[in-house]
Amino acid sequence: MPTATHLRIQPVESDADWQAARSIREQVFIDEQECPPDEEWDGQDERSRHVIGFVDDDPVATARWRAVPHGEAIVAKLERFAVLADYRGNGHGTDLVRFVMDDARRAGFDTLLIHAQEHLEDWYATFGFASTGRTFEEAGIPHVEMIWREG
Repeated sequence: MPTATHLRIQPVESDADWQAARSIREQVFIDEQECPPDEEWDGQDERSRHVIGFVDDDPVATARWRAVPHGEAIVAKLERFAVLADYRGNGHGTDLVRFVMDDARRAGFDTLLIHAQEHLEDWYATFGFASTGRTFEEAGIPHVEMIWREG
């Protein structure tokens, strides 16, 4: 097991970063969670801002966000949060969520949307996300829609 150390997060800026992010998502969502590949590769990647997290020089985490309509507003939808299994339990997921929230806020968004896996609802609530009450199944996994608003 790797030793816990700082997660360095940055935007995906190169083909090598993108290939590493794809590999992390394949391992977490397709291999571990058995998400169908056609649902994971949903055609939204080119419309999204991707980030990647490194421990030392090893890519171990990734996420993306994108602008989407929600009700009458355009909001930032935060999604595809993934940390490799060997690196979980070290606070890297928390660092990743905070980074992506800050990144979307710096881009001008004051409302953030997450489709959280149901078992992570309480965890996302610690960041200030609140359930809208909408629940659904995505890739065979129960999800809950959650919103964060500035102020």
